[in-house]
Amino acid sequence: MATVQVSEAEKLYVLHGVRDDLRVDGRGCEDYRHVEVETDVVSNTDGSAKVSLGHTNVLVGVKAEIGKPKPMVPDEGYLEFFVDCSANATPEFEGRGGEGLGIELSNTLVKVFSNKHCLDLKSLCISPGENCWVLYVDVLLLQCDGNLFDAISMAIKAALFNTKIPKVHICEDEDGGKEIELSDDPYDCVRVNVENIPCIVTLCKIGHRHVVDATLQEKACSVASLLISVTHTGMVTCVRKVGGGSLDPESIFEMTETGKRVGKALHAPLMELLQKEESLGSKRQKVGFLG
Repeated sequence: MATVQVSEAEKLYVLHGVRDDLRVDGRGCEDYRHVEVETDVVSNTDGSAKVSLGHTNVLVGVKAEIGKPKPMVPDEGYLEFFVDCSANATPEFEGRGGEGLGIELSNTLVKVFSNKHCLDLKSLCISPGENCWVLYVDVLLLQCDGNLFDAISMAIKAALFNTKIPKVHICEDEDGGKEIELSDDPYDCVRVNVENIPCIVTLCKIGHRHVVDATLQEKACSVASLLISVTHTGMVTCVRKVGGGSLDPESIFEMTETGKRVGKALHAPLMELLQKEESLGSKRQKVGFLG
């Protein structure tokens, strides 16, 4: 993960600010930086989105391809994640520097999003045991300034909202076998229901308090972080501790409660923005929310 060096004096300044609910950039402990979302930004995908969270920039593309269902769940489709850490995002990603982070991010995304409570995976089934839709979700980190998980989760929700899967018609051929035909009409498509797809809230413990949407500077002052994925109803679908330090049970409880509250509040403005973007079509311009 991208890191910055912080002196003891800076650390003390950040700690005292967080204690008084006033962060270096003027935000309170539970405030996000300004978020900008654009959809339909990559032409050769079935859905795409770009999210800017402060100076963290993430691009997500979704490709729908027909594949074979997994034997354990023959009547469901599934998602595959790939995270690419661009060398332009931070010097630490040069060479193979970002590979480990990319794998860690991909594994976490599988846990968070491949969940029956988040996405109706049965709707991705074409023919049980034979064919299903596989959604390949490619994430590209363009710029890193802390809080990658939250930005990525918003971008995935936006890209899946933008995804259009062609309608499928199953016909029988002369030999009695099945033949799959995809509709050529771009408007004859199936949309992904993203209502229950969670947003990730990362909370960093700094001193005796915790903050959301930490910058790299704040991250350097944090002992450990808690990553919580929350649906629009406030249901927690995944919790992970990140970082080397430890968290006491009371802190975990407090951070989880904050995560649920903050995460639940993220969904309405994000969905409102996505619907507004879509209704504007080609006339749309960059619009933001929060901050």
